Amino acid sequence: MALTDLRDKLVADLGRDGVIDDPAHLRTYECDALTGYRVVPALVVLPRDADDVATAVRACAEHGVPFVARGAGTGLSGGALPTADGVVISLQRLRRIIEVDPANRRAVVQPGVTNLDISKAAAAYGLYYAPDPSSQQVCTIGGNVAENSGGAHCLKYGFTANHVLAVDVVLPDGTQTRLGGDAPHQAGFDLLGAFVGSEGTLGVVTAVVVRLLHTPATVRTLAADFDSTETAGAAVTAVIAAGIVPAAIEMMDNLAIEAVNEAVDAGFDPDTAAVLIIELDGPADEVEERFAEVTAVCTAATRVTIARDAEQRARFWRGRKAAFAAVGRLSPNYFVQDGVVPRTRLGEALARIAAMADEAGLRVANVFHAGDGNLHPLVLYSEAAGEHERAEALSSGIAELCVELGGSLSGEHGIGTDKACSMPRMFSTDDLETMQRLRAAFDPAGLCNPGKIFPTPRLCGERPGPYRPHPLESAGVIERL
Repeated sequence: MALTDLRDKLVADLGRDGVIDDPAHLRTYECDALTGYRVVPALVVLPRDADDVATAVRACAEHGVPFVARGAGTGLSGGALPTADGVVISLQRLRRIIEVDPANRRAVVQPGVTNLDISKAAAAYGLYYAPDPSSQQVCTIGGNVAENSGGAHCLKYGFTANHVLAVDVVLPDGTQTRLGGDAPHQAGFDLLGAFVGSEGTLGVVTAVVVRLLHTPATVRTLAADFDSTETAGAAVTAVIAAGIVPAAIEMMDNLAIEAVNEAVDAGFDPDTAAVLIIELDGPADEVEERFAEVTAVCTAATRVTIARDAEQRARFWRGRKAAFAAVGRLSPNYFVQDGVVPRTRLGEALARIAAMADEAGLRVANVFHAGDGNLHPLVLYSEAAGEHERAEALSSGIAELCVELGGSLSGEHGIGTDKACSMPRMFSTDDLETMQRLRAAFDPAGLCNPGKIFPTPRLCGERPGPYRPHPLESAGVIERL
């Protein structure tokens, strides 16, 4: 009855075209990019502005119905996984760039604006937005704020949290407020810092004030091939130990290179065990001096290819940023992990991951931000062959290995649904209870994106709905739409 009453209220307040309740259309929102877990929501609402978002949240609070904010659905941790008896608040209609302020090097955007579109809007002023997730063409700034996304250039420029000055939010009771402000330092508790990276559990973003940077004067990029991932990892450590801070150091192993070359013809050597993409940017004299040092450090490389122009540099990055999607050419299903290890333990981590994959009888493609030790192992499996549970166990084991090696469960994708059950490996009971108290201060009823981050008996006992193909589908008689 609560859902029926809520639907009627939302239709009255937002219009018939602002509410989706058709079962077929609801399936569009059943998962994010972690497609192994799927839950069909009861309703989806499509607000047009911040007031509509507040109206929807307030209605959910009044009826005691859980809700999940959703951007482009590109998240990889199940952070936007709906609840079966809840509402998805889609922010795709809030996609306006409200202001670009070059004098103060900032922009004000709605949460549905894509990451790359911010830089496109700022380019006319010689500015850009530094965080650049691989999905930046499609991922939205609201989702970046939720997960504190980074990207290839976070080694030098930091994460979303380092580039957000303020957010307008709707709190879980429907109240609208602003966290942060125009001044670089705000008095009082850092509520903005708590909100960025809270994975949508503290409220819904309706506008973001981001910091813009001047476009670098000079950029130099190289691709270095190595005969093993361990040797490549040692080169990463050597670059940082030399006091050099590149804009980016990315690594792909041979399996990832195979997929990328097939997908976008990136030009990487198909026979190399691993490739490092190293990029420096800044003042011309500094870049040239440091770039020579980087090239000298890569003495263990079997080949070093220096990008001769912007086109070749773009080709390198097109390959790296296409990697996740390209791996779909190698396997019908895969999990993407997101653990972090100390740079000095990269080689050890990769060797352990390879051994774990062999033991599980599965393949793992490695694509990651090597400069800050943020691993993105892709565990390949076939749902039809019954490999889901083995792949899920391997994926979780890799995340927990990162903690064992002195790192973290997540570098930028978030905990979400995927790694909630692993949180006790990293945090004590007191730690988790303290985090829950902060969450409860914002959302005492627990309606805002429930079931994420924190382990619960339901999550850790039943796992919320990995897709199981019907026998007729496996036999090729029917297909899933």
